Amino acid sequence: MLGAITGDIAGSRFEWNPIKTKHFDLLTHGGCTPTDDSVMTLAIADALLDCDGDFSTLAEKAVQHMQAMGRRYPHAGYGGRFFSWLQSSDPAPYNSFGNGSAMRVSPCAYAAKTMEEALELADKVTAVTHNHPEGMKGAEAVTAAIFMALHGKSIPEIRDHINRHYYPMDFTLASFRDTYRFDVTCQGSVPQAIMAFLESEDFEDAVRNAVSLGGDSDTQAAIAGSIAEAYYGIPYDIRELALTFLNAEMRGIVNRFEDRYGIPCLKEQGESDAAT
Repeated sequence: MLGAITGDIAGSRFEWNPIKTKHFDLLTHGGCTPTDDSVMTLAIADALLDCDGDFSTLAEKAVQHMQAMGRRYPHAGYGGRFFSWLQSSDPAPYNSFGNGSAMRVSPCAYAAKTMEEALELADKVTAVTHNHPEGMKGAEAVTAAIFMALHGKSIPEIRDHINRHYYPMDFTLASFRDTYRFDVTCQGSVPQAIMAFLESEDFEDAVRNAVSLGGDSDTQAAIAGSIAEAYYGIPYDIRELALTFLNAEMRGIVNRFEDRYGIPCLKEQGESDAAT
């Protein structure tokens, strides 16, 4: 989960000032900040914790926690329709296919015991807002990639699964980076964010790949970072620096979630390459 938050923070200062290079300071105080991607990821994590192992009420708890967190952090950068949903006294799904469904879903992969359960949890927390088929697909694709990474699958295996079940992964970052533009749809940003992970060498490289696309940088880096954390782990220095951007409430949710569901082990140098 912290991988999504770290990616979000790293990409935050480039959302409206896109870059096309991997050469930038990863995390800088005074420039970077947690955005709606981090706030909603934490809300989903808190909802899962609140379920205490019984996920039959997860959809209702997701609504409660997203609204509560969103109202406590109203200036995090939400889209217009989602902001209205946060403030609604009768929140209903609004057929969105925005990539917000994919950036917040990473905790579901950690809480699940099987792939089937992971996708079921992802569907529950997604359908309360992003109930368009493309919104659901984006959330499922990211959840599947994270679950596979957490359970020892290789990059080629993850690529093949996404290619067969979700999106054609028959491109490279270099083939579209120069012409790629800001896109907040799942279908126009999630495959690219997943490819940022698939072409990576380590956690940091995945985040840098996503930012370098020059698109919706915070969300795409959150997605790439969420998968990369599950696959590589987060280097200690990056993890500790990322936590300094979070307030006490946010760090508390991270700590409680990791205490309950664990932290991905950081692979030794070269181990991930051997797996592929």
